[in-house]
Amino acid sequence: MKTVFATVGTTSFDELIESALKARGYERLVLQVGRGSVFPAAASCPHITLEAFRFKDSIAEDIKQADLVISHAGAGSCLEALGAGKPLLVVVNDKLMDNHQLELAKQLHMDSHLLYCTCRYARDQTLINY
Repeated sequence: MKTVFATVGTTSFDELIESALKARGYERLVLQVGRGSVFPAAASCPHITLEAFRFKDSIAEDIKQADLVISHAGAGSCLEALGAGKPLLVVVNDKLMDNHQLELAKQLHMDSHLLYCTCRYARDQTLINY
C-alpha cells in the first residue's frame, strides 16, 4: 500500500495538510497536523486510508513506513526523513517570518537531497504529480 506521511512540525501549516489531502496516487495518508485548524476525519477521504494526529513523542516509525515524506522545511523534520533514506518533498511555509525555511530547502535541493516547492505550487501541481 503506497503510503505518504506529511508533517508540519510543532506549528500550524494548514496549507500543507490541505494540499496533501487533494493529492492522488497513494492509498494511505498519515498526517501530523500540529497546531493547525485542519484535522480531517477518515470519513472525509473515502478514496484513501487516512490517519491524523497532532503530536507524538516520535515520528520515526511513520517516516519508516512511508514511501514519500512531505514536510515543512524545519531542519529536524528534514534531517529525520533524509536520515531514514526516504524521498522528501518539502513545502516551504512562506508565511513564517523572514522565510528562513526557504534557505534550508534551497540548499538541500542544490545538494540533491530533496525537492521543494511553495504552498501555491503544491496546491497547483507538485503533490498531484509527484
